[in-house]
Amino acid sequence: MRILTALQLALALSCLIQLTGCAVNPVTGNRNFTLMSEADEMREGRQAAIEISKAYNTYGGLPALQNYVNEIGQKLARKSHRPQLDYHFTVVDSPEVNAFALPGGHIYLTRGILAYLNSEAELAAVLGHEIGHVTARHSVQQYSAATAANVAAAVGGLVAGIFVPQLGGQLAQGVQSLLGITGSALLSGYGRSHELEADRLGAEYLARSGYDPQAMIKVISVLKNQELFDIEAAKQEGREPRRYHGIFATHPDNDTRLQEVVGEANRYVQPGKIDDRRAEFLHQTEGMIFGDAVSQGVVRGNTFQHKQMGFRLSFPSGWRIRNKPDEVVAVSPDGEAMVVLGPLGDQRGAPADLAQERFRPESPAEILSMTHNGLPVAVVTSIAQGERPFKAAVIYHEDKAYLVAGRGDSPAAFARYRDAISSTIESFRALTDAEKKSAKALEILTIKATNGLSYAGLAKESPLGINAESYLRLLNGQYPEGEPAAGQIIKIVK
Repeated sequence: MRILTALQLALALSCLIQLTGCAVNPVTGNRNFTLMSEADEMREGRQAAIEISKAYNTYGGLPALQNYVNEIGQKLARKSHRPQLDYHFTVVDSPEVNAFALPGGHIYLTRGILAYLNSEAELAAVLGHEIGHVTARHSVQQYSAATAANVAAAVGGLVAGIFVPQLGGQLAQGVQSLLGITGSALLSGYGRSHELEADRLGAEYLARSGYDPQAMIKVISVLKNQELFDIEAAKQEGREPRRYHGIFATHPDNDTRLQEVVGEANRYVQPGKIDDRRAEFLHQTEGMIFGDAVSQGVVRGNTFQHKQMGFRLSFPSGWRIRNKPDEVVAVSPDGEAMVVLGPLGDQRGAPADLAQERFRPESPAEILSMTHNGLPVAVVTSIAQGERPFKAAVIYHEDKAYLVAGRGDSPAAFARYRDAISSTIESFRALTDAEKKSAKALEILTIKATNGLSYAGLAKESPLGINAESYLRLLNGQYPEGEPAAGQIIKIVK
């Protein structure tokens, strides 16, 4: 194997740069190293948009909302450094709290993030931030730097991974795969500077469009509060917490540099009274779905039901339930036991055959076949030494197979929760016709606060479960403390 010196590696990268060239950044006027022309940027953005449309549906619950978001986005884009681009602004049908930009002007935000905003100015701040990523060509710079890093990796063996700060979760993975972004440790610390620049540009576009640029700080506060809440929720659910808005470690109120870059936009503020247009925003989002759509299955209290698949089951009372794209997970209050519900695809033979294939028990006698609630079921229980004990069931319903499995972190934990796990398995049944007709998603509504109204009081009547008070506070921008004032219009979920 030939090992190149650091000098040879530097020379190789230098040759690459010389062979490709630099382009003028439309925001700064400086020349940046890029491997993608503007025409390439447009083409890659269109292709990425096709992939996004395959993964996520456009939110169609409120057609006027799509037009409203697009109008605000186009107004901001006209005041940007690249007004000539063909911008597209789309609300996608996802409960995730997210917004992201593709190369060339395709900008998306989820109904999940819209739920936690409280004014048109805050909506404009989200869109302005993403427009900033586009106008500064951040994705193009990352692609170019990652491609150069790939050359360095091929020459010097330095391969690792990077991330795209403005994307998250499944969306980030799909677009990264599409653009072939793979980088190296040479790119560490890349996120902070890009996020700050997008905040600075977004604040400028806000001010030029007649909004208060401080709405950018409010939006980042919304995201930071989401992060703080999710840290607590993740502990309850036994998972890793999600992170929002790049790599900002402190709350925006204490982030001096963030305050400075947003403050630069004050020079562009238009004279006269600035209206955040809260009433208009609340009107446009009234009736928007909150949380899971009916097509994704819905959680009500400790019960999960799926209208399209035609079944329901009840998890143990007090357990934390999370409806994920490919499974539903419930975790015990102490985090020492969990139950998972998931699809196994089409039926193959009898449930016992599929259970044998899935779990490979030491003897066929370990599989118990039965009919429960009119459905064919095979149950497997394992308490083998050195393994986490579990009880699982393969259940056949309407030509599909489902797995309901519960385990304990230890034999003692399994013994404590074995009856609860068994009850969950036994609760799986077909929906009645009446239940199918009544199944609906939760929606955001507004009410006028009366004297003495509290979030704790509202939480008692809320369908949002054990964290209802925190959700209501987040929805109304009063997390972690504060109460509604008499006469204030606040959001609730029904």
